[in-house]
Amino acid sequence: MIAALVAMFGIGLLGTGHCFAMCGGIASALGFASKNGASRYILAYNLGRIFSYACAGGAVASLGYISTNYLALAPVLRGIAGFLLIAMGLTMAGWWRGLSYLEKAGGLLWQRLQPLGLRLLPVRSFRTAILLGLVWGWLPCGLVYTALAYAATAQTPLMGVAQMTAFGLGTLPAVLLGGLSLGKVGNVLRSHHFRLVFALLLMAYGVWTLLPVISPHHHH
Repeated sequence: MIAALVAMFGIGLLGTGHCFAMCGGIASALGFASKNGASRYILAYNLGRIFSYACAGGAVASLGYISTNYLALAPVLRGIAGFLLIAMGLTMAGWWRGLSYLEKAGGLLWQRLQPLGLRLLPVRSFRTAILLGLVWGWLPCGLVYTALAYAATAQTPLMGVAQMTAFGLGTLPAVLLGGLSLGKVGNVLRSHHFRLVFALLLMAYGVWTLLPVISPHHHH
């Protein structure tokens, strides 16, 4: 259980460069929404965003629980998670853009949700920032879909909620830095070398995730 939570936190952390590119802009906008209390708005936005991740985690883990216990699809779910981790690493490194097709599929839902988010701008209250985070948590994102695939392998729906919460906490450093600082730190997060290192780590974890599927008797 703890290992899975650490793994999900690590996936979020390893996606720092991707998170900065995807959510850093909106977090920065929240930072400039008010001269006073900007940090509160960014915190509220992230609370809403992580809550959406947790809800999605519970949903996919419920489906995964049914698939594992009644359809014996546990190896399939783990295989999908491993391949998506590798695909996310390749995307972050700029070597392959296959996950863009998955993001386009998620864009069908986002077309309905985005207008709701736009109505909440500009953010002028803590409550509005939370609501914006709740909406933005469904932004089409390959990294989130990768984490959800991993959460689908959770043993219980509640564990899926906990795993996606851990993932969301792992993404916090990038999004918070995107909202509070766009100087040298931002340049580092956007740098090719930084993203390449994290991409390689993600791919290595993807291979490790696949090992029980490829060779179940030799994985410890």
